[in-house]
Amino acid sequence: MAVGQPTATIFEEAPPRVNEWRRFWRVFLQRRIVMFGMVVIGLLVISAIFAPWIAPYPDQTFRGVLADSLVLPSSQYWLGTDIQGRDTLSRLIYGSRTTILVGLVTVAVSAIIGIILGLGAGFFGGWISMIIMRIMDALMGFPMLLLALLLAAVLGGGIQNVIIALAVAMLPGYARVMNGLTLSIKENDYIMAERSLGAGNTRTMLRHIVPNALAPMIVLVTLQLGTVILAEAALSFLGIGIKPPGAAWGSMVNDGYKYIRTNPVLSIAPGVAIMLVVFAFNMVGDGLRDALDPRLRGLL
Repeated sequence: MAVGQPTATIFEEAPPRVNEWRRFWRVFLQRRIVMFGMVVIGLLVISAIFAPWIAPYPDQTFRGVLADSLVLPSSQYWLGTDIQGRDTLSRLIYGSRTTILVGLVTVAVSAIIGIILGLGAGFFGGWISMIIMRIMDALMGFPMLLLALLLAAVLGGGIQNVIIALAVAMLPGYARVMNGLTLSIKENDYIMAERSLGAGNTRTMLRHIVPNALAPMIVLVTLQLGTVILAEAALSFLGIGIKPPGAAWGSMVNDGYKYIRTNPVLSIAPGVAIMLVVFAFNMVGDGLRDALDPRLRGLL
């Protein structure tokens, strides 16, 4: 064997850089069930925004015609009328406004407060973490719906009180998840390097911890939207939620179940609407989880 012969160096080609936005949309949109959920949510938003123009009888949404009481579905009233002669389809369309309002506002309020509490408890630790997390543990000692029912009964009905009751009941979930994420993220080396460079607590939390915890929290918010909508419908069904003559799908189910044998569409129509919307938000949440999961990068 000759000594001193040059050896060939083999260079491996670097993998092409993957555009994160393209990967996200490819993973998110590749499941048809997620697309179905997006369509249902889009129709919900459209019906809520354009309810006065979409509803066939907007003037009969809150004040009906007693002469048309309990009319069966026909060409005039597609889903019939309730005991007060109000058009069921119009109330169903206007009820989407209540669903969107309660869902979005409740999730926004509980998520913002929960993220702040969880971030503070996980980052500072000590007595701050002990006080915050023990309060969250006390709230989690009650089932979410039971706690919301108790608070709504104390505060009274109405959209504002329902939002407050549901927001407090949903708060522990966001706080505990954010606390766990903060405890995990702050142990990374780049956090230590940032602190060694003299970065303050606020900069470290806002520039590094919150952005890295944002993806799991977005998924949690999307999944909790369906839970909030279902809880609001349950409160309205029990008569503690939206006060009449406001249009709410849960109260429509409650008003219609008395006539389930003679006019079943009065309960079935809002019940199916609740089922579809909750299912849609759950499917979109699953799609976001798959698309935002860093362990799936390069695999999907």
